[in-house]
Amino acid sequence: MSGKPQSSLRRKLLLGGLAMGTVGAALIAKPSKQGKNHEPYYQQLSGALDRAQLSQPTMVIDKSILNENIASLTSHIGNRFDFRIVAKSLPSLPLLEMVMLGANTNRLMLFHQPFLTQVARKFPHADVLMGKPLPVQAAQNFYSSLDSQPAFNSSTQLQWLIDSLPRLKQYQALAESLNTPMQINIELDVGLHRGGVQQDQELADMLKLIEADPRLRFSGFMGYEPHIAKLPFDKIKLRDKAMGVYAGKIAVAEQVLGRSLEGLTLNAGGSPTYRLYNEGNFPHNELAAGSCLVKPTDFDSPELVDHRPAAFIATPVLKSLQTTELPGIDGLGKLMSFWNPNRQQSFFTYGGYWKAKPESPSGLSVNPLYGRSTNQEMLNGSDNVQLQQDDWVFLRPTQSESVFLQFGDIAVYDQGEIVDRWPVLSANA
Repeated sequence: MSGKPQSSLRRKLLLGGLAMGTVGAALIAKPSKQGKNHEPYYQQLSGALDRAQLSQPTMVIDKSILNENIASLTSHIGNRFDFRIVAKSLPSLPLLEMVMLGANTNRLMLFHQPFLTQVARKFPHADVLMGKPLPVQAAQNFYSSLDSQPAFNSSTQLQWLIDSLPRLKQYQALAESLNTPMQINIELDVGLHRGGVQQDQELADMLKLIEADPRLRFSGFMGYEPHIAKLPFDKIKLRDKAMGVYAGKIAVAEQVLGRSLEGLTLNAGGSPTYRLYNEGNFPHNELAAGSCLVKPTDFDSPELVDHRPAAFIATPVLKSLQTTELPGIDGLGKLMSFWNPNRQQSFFTYGGYWKAKPESPSGLSVNPLYGRSTNQEMLNGSDNVQLQQDDWVFLRPTQSESVFLQFGDIAVYDQGEIVDRWPVLSANA
């Protein structure tokens, strides 16, 4: 046999082997069929929504699970720290009231001037720490919104968060123009670099300015560190490093002021990190958290394993199709479903494109080629999923703070029924 036929044969064998290897790899990578119908919990929740005659995308909170999460949080914090509720994660006055009662705290952390105004009117006994430094005009708007004789005493119950000397001077000028006392809490950069005071000299200058002005009172520090939970390093070492910075700033403040900071608000923590302070001695005296009480998907972490999801987006199925078809290229949907059996069926939901992930029925997913829609979202599923028109689909929000505000009143689910509707906070007040 000549060399040329042998070479041709070797080439064919090599190409054939490569082709078989590619097919084999593709077969191994081919997705397996997933999905099943609603578990009993979601069947019961669906029935409750139907009996309540709901028919549009709705945020649902399970009251029983919420109570369990409150109990879990308070058991971990115990008497070692005060607990401050992060209101942006629970943006509803009845929801906040339930958490305040369940956790036995009047401490709130707020991030938005209209929310502050509504809280001051509803909870005149609240102790409020702002969670971010606001433009001074927002503070002006808050004071303008107060009733002529407010039960909420802003001079003793409200702490404005200040992150720099220039912003402090703005608030000082406002306090002078209004002739009103202001409590000033200073934001610290404890190593996460999202803003706040870094330099000891700036901190000293700020404290001296506050001390010299009879309208201003230094009320404490906030050192935010929940980014620790997202970093791929030793969380305990990162915690200790951040708290070392915090302790150093306390020492600077005590030296400048000539007195202890005992009794002031020394805030830290967040839902991802509050469990990191179960043991040990730390410079702060209160922890803030909120999201862990409803547990969106961004908070699925080992630190929060004993918290359960308590919030769901429920939305009706508008159209249930046994095939997947995509516009523009005939047959592409069939090809997708041939390769991936979890693309076999299509379900168009009422609304969509939320910061949320499909939860039930399991196995649903967004079609990567069809595109997202806030009007009618396409979800695909295998033939294991038996969803019909007007059935409910449930999604878990990835966060609570902005998502909760998109659905109107929250539907409160308890013991198999929708028992209440809780209005959310208004963006304008």
